[in-house]
Amino acid sequence: MRWLMRSKIHNATVTEANLEYIGSITIDEDLIDMVGLWVGERVLVVSNTSGARLETYVIAGTRGSGDICMNGAAAHLIRSGEQIIIMGFELTNTPISPEVILVDSQNRFVRRLAEAQRTKSSDLPLI
Repeated sequence: MRWLMRSKIHNATVTEANLEYIGSITIDEDLIDMVGLWVGERVLVVSNTSGARLETYVIAGTRGSGDICMNGAAAHLIRSGEQIIIMGFELTNTPISPEVILVDSQNRFVRRLAEAQRTKSSDLPLI
Protein backbone atom coordinates (compact mmCIF):
# COMPACT_ATOMS: atom_id res chain seq x y z
CA MET A 1 0.00 0.00 0.00
CA ARG A 2 1.20 3.49 -0.87
CA TRP A 3 -0.01 7.02 -0.25
CA LEU A 4 -0.70 8.63 -3.64
CA MET A 5 -1.86 12.15 -4.42
CA ARG A 6 -5.52 12.03 -5.44
CA SER A 7 -6.57 15.71 -5.42
CA LYS A 8 -4.71 18.97 -5.95
CA ILE A 9 -5.69 22.63 -6.13
CA HIS A 10 -2.64 24.44 -7.54
CA ASN A 11 -1.74 28.12 -7.04
CA ALA A 12 -4.70 29.04 -4.83
CA THR A 13 -4.54 32.37 -3.03
CA VAL A 14 -5.38 32.53 0.68
CA THR A 15 -8.25 35.02 1.04
CA GLU A 16 -8.35 35.04 4.85
CA ALA A 17 -6.31 33.87 7.84
CA ASN A 18 -8.52 33.65 10.93
CA LEU A 19 -6.71 32.90 14.20
CA GLU A 20 -9.97 32.90 16.17
CA TYR A 21 -11.50 30.00 14.24
CA ILE A 22 -11.18 26.55 15.83
CA GLY A 23 -9.16 25.04 12.98
CA SER A 24 -9.03 23.75 9.41
CA ILE A 25 -9.00 25.20 5.90
CA THR A 26 -12.16 26.58 4.33
CA ILE A 27 -12.34 25.93 0.57
CA ASP A 28 -14.92 27.15 -1.95
CA GLU A 29 -17.29 24.20 -2.39
CA ASP A 30 -17.00 24.39 -6.20
CA LEU A 31 -13.24 23.74 -5.92
CA ILE A 32 -13.82 20.90 -3.43
CA ASP A 33 -16.13 19.21 -5.94
CA MET A 34 -13.78 19.74 -8.92
CA VAL A 35 -10.95 17.77 -7.31
CA GLY A 36 -13.04 15.27 -5.34
CA LEU A 37 -12.11 16.34 -1.82
CA TRP A 38 -14.50 15.53 1.04
CA VAL A 39 -15.53 17.79 3.89
CA GLY A 40 -13.51 16.66 6.90
CA GLU A 41 -10.79 15.08 4.74
CA ARG A 42 -7.16 15.53 5.81
CA VAL A 43 -5.17 17.66 3.38
CA LEU A 44 -1.59 18.82 3.03
CA VAL A 45 -1.26 22.56 2.46
CA VAL A 46 2.01 23.96 1.08
CA SER A 47 2.76 27.67 0.80
CA ASN A 48 4.56 28.67 -2.40
CA THR A 49 5.17 32.03 -0.73
CA SER A 50 6.78 31.05 2.59
CA GLY A 51 7.54 27.34 2.18
CA ALA A 52 5.36 26.45 5.19
CA ARG A 53 3.74 23.00 5.13
CA LEU A 54 0.90 21.79 7.33
CA GLU A 55 -1.85 19.21 7.57
CA THR A 56 -5.42 20.15 8.40
CA TYR A 57 -8.94 19.18 7.33
CA VAL A 58 -11.42 20.57 4.81
CA ILE A 59 -14.43 22.74 5.61
CA ALA A 60 -16.79 23.74 2.78
CA GLY A 61 -16.87 27.43 1.96
CA THR A 62 -19.56 29.28 0.08
CA ARG A 63 -19.98 27.89 -3.43
CA GLY A 64 -18.57 30.24 -6.09
CA SER A 65 -16.98 32.58 -3.52
CA GLY A 66 -13.33 31.80 -4.24
CA ASP A 67 -12.77 31.51 -0.49
CA ILE A 68 -9.59 29.80 0.70
CA CYS A 69 -9.29 30.51 4.44
CA MET A 70 -6.61 29.31 6.84
CA ASN A 71 -8.19 28.88 10.25
CA GLY A 72 -6.92 28.56 13.82
CA ALA A 73 -3.25 27.81 14.48
CA ALA A 74 -2.61 27.28 10.73
CA ALA A 75 -3.16 31.02 10.27
CA HIS A 76 0.17 31.58 12.09
CA LEU A 77 2.00 29.63 9.37
CA ILE A 78 0.11 30.61 6.22
CA ARG A 79 -1.33 34.10 5.93
CA SER A 80 -3.79 35.95 3.77
CA GLY A 81 -2.42 36.67 0.29
CA GLU A 82 -0.04 33.70 0.19
CA GLN A 83 -0.12 31.35 -2.78
CA ILE A 84 -0.70 27.72 -1.78
CA ILE A 85 -1.15 24.18 -3.05
CA ILE A 86 -3.81 21.97 -1.41
CA MET A 87 -3.38 18.19 -1.78
CA GLY A 88 -5.44 15.17 -0.76
CA PHE A 89 -3.98 11.65 -0.68
CA GLU A 90 -5.28 8.10 -0.83
CA LEU A 91 -3.81 4.86 0.51
CA THR A 92 -4.04 2.35 -2.33
CA ASN A 93 -2.46 -0.68 -3.98
CA THR A 94 -2.98 0.65 -7.49
CA PRO A 95 -1.82 3.74 -9.40
CA ILE A 96 -4.42 6.49 -9.62
CA SER A 97 -4.89 9.52 -11.85
CA PRO A 98 -5.21 12.57 -9.60
CA GLU A 99 -7.71 15.36 -10.17
CA VAL A 100 -5.52 18.45 -10.45
CA ILE A 101 -6.75 21.95 -11.18
CA LEU A 102 -5.06 25.31 -11.65
CA VAL A 103 -6.82 28.40 -10.31
CA ASP A 104 -6.18 32.10 -10.92
CA SER A 105 -5.45 34.78 -8.30
CA GLN A 106 -9.20 34.98 -7.50
CA ASN A 107 -9.34 31.18 -7.01
CA ARG A 108 -11.41 30.70 -10.15
CA PHE A 109 -10.91 27.52 -12.15
CA VAL A 110 -8.47 27.98 -15.06
CA ARG A 111 -7.88 24.44 -16.32
CA ARG A 112 -7.16 20.85 -15.39
CA LEU A 113 -3.50 19.84 -15.19
CA ALA A 114 -1.97 16.45 -15.97
CA GLU A 115 0.46 15.29 -13.32
CA ALA A 116 3.43 13.36 -14.65
CA GLN A 117 3.57 9.99 -12.96
CA ARG A 118 6.50 7.60 -13.18
CA THR A 119 5.60 4.00 -12.72
CA LYS A 120 8.99 2.31 -13.10
CA SER A 121 12.48 3.12 -11.90
CA SER A 122 13.62 2.68 -15.55
CA ASP A 123 11.71 5.93 -16.33
CA LEU A 124 14.12 7.91 -14.15
CA PRO A 125 16.92 9.81 -15.87
CA LEU A 126 20.45 8.44 -15.62
CA ILE A 127 22.92 10.69 -13.80
